[in-house]
Amino acid sequence: MVYRIFVEKKEGLAYESYSLKRDVNRLLGIKGVTDVRILNRYDAENLPKETFDFACKTIFAEPQIDNLYEEVPEGADRVFAVEYLPGQFDQRANSAEECIQLAFKGDRPSIRSAKVYLLSGDITENSPRSRSTSSTPSKPVRRPWNCRRPWP
Repeated sequence: MVYRIFVEKKEGLAYESYSLKRDVNRLLGIKGVTDVRILNRYDAENLPKETFDFACKTIFAEPQIDNLYEEVPEGADRVFAVEYLPGQFDQRANSAEECIQLAFKGDRPSIRSAKVYLLSGDITENSPRSRSTSSTPSKPVRRPWNCRRPWP
């Protein structure tokens, strides 16, 4: 059976989420995004339910700084996930597999991980951008000297 868990940093410790929101607002110019949440999703199979429950609180998450969810939290306007393709090395999943194998001295489980992004705010296909996307050409760059001038 495949077990799934979502892990999110607690409020005040979600630096990656704050940084991504700032980048979306400033660099991409999408001012309508008001909140960004990032969850780590873990899919585990080939392990007993008791082992998975224990691993949720010790390996997948730290209770002091992480929140655990069994389903994606409600309230986001857009939700999408990014995961590794088959054949690509997933360091997060590999580390979790090794930790579970060492902690329980059993067979190595199969773990897959992904990042789930939850975006909130005024996000539409025609979201206003702060940067100009007009087709007017910019001014030509002036050079202070002619680069083809021969040396004396």
